[in-house]
Amino acid sequence: MGSGIHEWPLMFFTVIGQSVAGAFMMMAAVLLSGKLSTELDRKVHYSMFGLWLLMGIGFLLSTMHMGTPLRAFNSFNRLGASSLSNEVASGAIFFALGGFYWLLAVFNKMPAALGKVWLFIVMVMAVVFVVATSRVYLIDTVPTWNTIYTTMNFILTAFLGGPILAALLLRIAGFDLQCIRRIPALSVLALLVSICIAISQGFDLASIETSVQKATDLVPDYGILMDIKVVAIAMGLGCWIMPLIAKRNPSVLNMLIGFLFVMAGEIVGRGVFYGLHMTVGMAVN
Repeated sequence: MGSGIHEWPLMFFTVIGQSVAGAFMMMAAVLLSGKLSTELDRKVHYSMFGLWLLMGIGFLLSTMHMGTPLRAFNSFNRLGASSLSNEVASGAIFFALGGFYWLLAVFNKMPAALGKVWLFIVMVMAVVFVVATSRVYLIDTVPTWNTIYTTMNFILTAFLGGPILAALLLRIAGFDLQCIRRIPALSVLALLVSICIAISQGFDLASIETSVQKATDLVPDYGILMDIKVVAIAMGLGCWIMPLIAKRNPSVLNMLIGFLFVMAGEIVGRGVFYGLHMTVGMAVN
């Protein structure tokens, strides 16, 4: 009963991983646009290191869920047959391909034509990773997870945490965020969809119960926690959007604060998700 804080390694891993995937796709799109000067292109590639640093932290945290990092290798045992194995494999491939691309790019060893193809392949792996992560939790015996809400919320994290993380790293590189002033609209739309999902899921939880347990009893503060999530994300996006409305380039500090707010909101929401874990028991009504 509660906010799922006992699963904090997975909370951070999934939110970080999905945010990094979304951020990479946005940064890759900027690089593929061909509108960056040589100097700015180099700086953007340098700042991309932040993605792989966060991804490494996320993977490190995920191993804590297994008791010991050495058990992480066991997750590859049923590749193709197990959703968990597929998640770890797709994440590892995304991490490896993206990190190797970054390494070659910063040392000027990546041919321009190959670099564009490589970026596209890593973008595809980012999508595969996000989808694979959500499929781990589509378990028949866990009715509160085995819904469309799980997949949608995991994908929405990429659109909420991803763009603002990419914008932060681009701003650190000296990129003018006014050039992509319409991008925050994607995150605002994602937040609106997230609100609709939270309301709809709240009603659906009332219809899920077993002979020993009601879904609504799992997280009694569901409404309040969802409110906290929405407000935190809205405040975070505001740190990005308000300077743009004033026709100013958001500062790095503004973007950092905004990113932390969005991450906090997503962590709260993911905690609620893990807190909703329940098994079928004898029957589901």
